[in-house]
Parts: sequence; C-alpha cells; structure tokens
Amino acid sequence: EKIKITKSEITVKELAEKINLNASDIIKKLMAFGIMASINENIDLDTAAVVAEESGYEIEFEEPEEEKVIEEEILLAAMDDDPKALTSRPPVVTVMGHVDHGKTTLLDAIRDTRVTEREAGGITQHIGAYQVEADGKYITFLDTPGHEAFTAMRARGAQATDIAVLVVAADDGVMPQTVEAINHAKAGNIPIIVAINKIDRPEASPDRIKQQLAEHDLIVEEWGGEIICVDVSAIKGQGIDSLLEMILLVAEIEELKANPNQAASGIIIDSQLDRGRGPVATGVIQNGTLNIGDSIIVGTTYGRVRSMTNDRGQRIEKAPPSMPVQIQGFAEVPLAGEGFQVIDEKTARSVAMKRKDLQREQRYYQRSKVSVDDLLKQMGESGKRELNIVLKSDAHGSAEALMQSLEKIESEEVKVNIIHNGVGAVSETDVMLAAASQAIIIGFNVRPDTNANRMAETEGVEIKLYRVIYEAIENVKQMMAGMLEPKYKEKYLGRAEVREIFKVPRAGVIAGSYLIDGKITNKSKARLIRDGVIAYEGRVGSLRRFKDDVREVEQGYECGIGIENYNDIKIGDIIEAFVIEEVERKL
Repeated sequence: EKIKITKSEITVKELAEKINLNASDIIKKLMAFGIMASINENIDLDTAAVVAEESGYEIEFEEPEEEKVIEEEILLAAMDDDPKALTSRPPVVTVMGHVDHGKTTLLDAIRDTRVTEREAGGITQHIGAYQVEADGKYITFLDTPGHEAFTAMRARGAQATDIAVLVVAADDGVMPQTVEAINHAKAGNIPIIVAINKIDRPEASPDRIKQQLAEHDLIVEEWGGEIICVDVSAIKGQGIDSLLEMILLVAEIEELKANPNQAASGIIIDSQLDRGRGPVATGVIQNGTLNIGDSIIVGTTYGRVRSMTNDRGQRIEKAPPSMPVQIQGFAEVPLAGEGFQVIDEKTARSVAMKRKDLQREQRYYQRSKVSVDDLLKQMGESGKRELNIVLKSDAHGSAEALMQSLEKIESEEVKVNIIHNGVGAVSETDVMLAAASQAIIIGFNVRPDTNANRMAETEGVEIKLYRVIYEAIENVKQMMAGMLEPKYKEKYLGRAEVREIFKVPRAGVIAGSYLIDGKITNKSKARLIRDGVIAYEGRVGSLRRFKDDVREVEQGYECGIGIENYNDIKIGDIIEAFVIEEVERKL
C-alpha cells in the first residue's frame, strides 16, 4: 500500500498513524537502526520508508499542491501558444574544446579583440557572453573554459546553447576534455560544428582529427556524415568567415524562434557581487524582451531590473531574444545556471520566499537527519581526516568549478570538506566560521577586507589567495599530503662481521669487527644476526677505530662496535646497521 507525504520529514507520531502501528513499536524499530527518536521528533523520509516497508507500506513524496500551482504559473508565463507571434532569433553558440587548443584565441579572432593575454594563467576564468554580426545577422557566443575543472560550467553552458562549436587543434587531436565536450553536446541534443584550429602549423593533420572524431560518432560531411567541419587558423584569421557562415546555416536549418513581445525568460550564465554595483548577473534572453523596471525571479532570489549593459559595456533599455546582457537589481547574487523569468513583483517575492524556505528545510534535514545509510557511511569514513575549507570567489561560475575540482581530489585517508562556499570578499564572518571549524580560507580572485585580515591574525586563521585555479588545486593537494599519516621505510647501511670480543670496564662488550659491506655509523640502528636469525635489535652505542671515537666506518676497515644495553655478542655474529627514514607522502 502506498502512502503519500507532502513534507521532507515526518514525526514518529504521524508515521505511526499512517501505517497503523503503535508509536512505541516504531521507536523500537528506530533503536534497532541506532536512531534515538521520541514520539514528536522528526525522522527523514529515507528512514521512514525503511520502517514503513517492514510493515508492508511504500512511502511516496508528493510536492504540495500550492507549490505546484505557483511553479506551473511561472512555467505558463514563459510559454506562448501562438505560433504566429514567433519570429526568428540569433543562435546562441557555445565554443567548447580542450585547454590550449586555441578556443579563446578563436573567440578573439571572431570578436576582433585580445582577451587571451589579460587572463591569469592563460585560461579564461569566467563564462562570458558576446554578440557579433555576420552577413547582417547576429550570433551570440558563450565562452566556457576548456579545462576539465569546468565540467559543471560547460554542462550548464550547453543548456543555454543552440549550437556547439568544438575546437580541436590540428597538431594535437581529440583529448579527454574534447570527448567531455562532445558528450555534453550530445546529451543536450545540440548540433555540433567542428572547427579544426591551427591548420597553419606544419605538423597539422586534419584527416587524423577527422578519423579520431569518427571514433566518437562524429562523421564529417565529406566522409558521408552530417557534421560540418571547418578548417581555421585563429592566429592568422583564416576560415573565420566560413565558420560564421556555417553557424548561420545550421541556425537556419534549426529554425530558431522566439516571441519578442512577451515577458522575458532566459538563463543566468555567470554572477558576482560587485563592490560598487551590488549583485550583478550575466544572462542570455531565451524568449521575450527584457525591459528596465521588469520584476524578475531567479531560483530563490528576485529583483527589479535597475540597469542593463550589453557585451560592449553600453547601457541599454531593452534586451531582445538571444541577447547577452548584464543585469543589476537583484536582492542577492543569483546562482549561475538558474533560469530567470519576468513576473509581477508580488508573485516574484512570494515564490522566491517559498523556494528559499524549501531550500532551508532541505539543507536542515540533510545536515541533521540520521538515516541508516548515513550511519553506515559515517562508520566507513570515521578513520578519515578532514581538511575544512571556507571558499570565497568573485563569481558563482568560478566557485562551482573550483569546488568540483577540490571535491574530486581523492585520498583514502584525507578528504576535502567545503563548509562554506560564497561570492564576494573574505569577511569577518568567514574568519569566525573558519576559526570555529578549524578551517583554512581559500579566496579566488578576491581579497580579505581590513577587519577580516586583523581577525584572521588574532584567531590564527590562514587565508590563502589565488588567481589561477590550478595553483589553488595543487596547494590544496600539498596541504592534504601534509595531513597524511607518516610512513617510514628502513634504509640499509652496511654489515660487519664480529671477529674478536673485548670486555671493557664501564663500556661492556665491544665487538672487534670487519666491515664486509656498506658502512656503519655511530648511533645508527643495528640488529645482531646469529646463524641467519635476528638475536637482538637496538642501536650502535659506540664506534671506534683503534682508540678514537669515529662517526662512521666504511667497507674494508676494522672497528670496535658497542651495542647499547646488549653484551651477549659472539664471534661470527653479523651486525647489520640501518636507519629509519620518513617517506614523503603524496596523494
């Protein structure tokens, strides 16, 4: 029998009533799972489902009717049933590709600007959106970084995209990030145009690239497939016009349309907290026209469009379909990748509050609930050390990418635990959180304010600042390596054969020995071997040549060896010297 529940948790009493059991019986079952709960305490749905299943019931979560109605209203507002109102719109193109394959340089050539040299570490740090004109028509480009660290951003870029341009270097070939980009485009059912870049290089081999693409089911037109392939040289500007022509051709085939006369909807590409302007977001209009003064909702935040600027930094009053635009006027920094919709202010505020409450509720129960799976997981991970991190970044896109990269670092002994991830300068609150959690603060393209710096010194909190994502990842790896349990290995030094025994007053037994291999050092560790069996293990107490104390004796020399706290040495014994060294641990 199925039971429908419209909340993300249920009290023991409510569950008892729904599955016709005594509350005391449910409490006993929970105790068997190691969960202590009273009759009025909440338990999460996973645990409730296990208890209900034992009594022959199945729990099904259903979204409250009121929430459904509001969300449906928003969806309906974004749709228009009249096909006559639709007009053609510019294509939104995502340029994807492996790092160093010339993706940013290609965009530079298209936009005729130089972005590459300004970027830290030679890699585009944020998703930008740009619009260019070709043959009297517009094309909007999204620039998603090419490194695998940006998988999440690239996947999100694909959601907002009509056409994917896949950049592959003619002198390098299909790489892991190229395959990743192909899979994202295929998953989003997005048409792909391949741009084989760097064809001006002597080692360029376009046919080899086409062969590699065929292995991933991308068959180019000249080989009888459907994939358009254009040879380009971003540096020399070759093939750029052909590429733009092909983009417009594919856009024509796709029949991209929108209704410019309705309330705008679209997707946020990136967002950040600007010290002078407050929350700022870059969005691409997917339908309708966005106007100054429109009320807008994005996920759990809302606002009124105060000002808009286009990709050239010019202030604009209206943004038609497919136009990239920077929007000011949000109450909070919206999450990159969220869809936005223009609706009336009252509904926007109400829905944003409801979504926020739901999100807070889910977070609370994720943090506080104890399900059977969680208990087992905690038991399995109890031996792991944690590197707690407070992460602050200048934009949501960067923060998400950096967080994904850090969480991907694998180790059986240490794990990264990101306790807070936010946008904007490092604040006093961040330092207090780090101090309470024994965490370090990582700032990406941000700086701490004066008060935060002062507090960090007082509290002994370490703030590490980076401008290049790879450096942040590498440094975190080094910190994690430093937290690993030290490992030691034995390093063999040498061995000596005992040929004479001398009893020295107050010094004990001294073994007159001959070094047959390696060397022996004073105070090194030593083991006494008799007939192939270890008779004793200790330390070299004294080492002499003739009457002088020496630090070490090498192979082929005679010496007198005393072993600390051990006198049972016999002629014919072997004394083996060794040291214990700590091995540098790496992830």
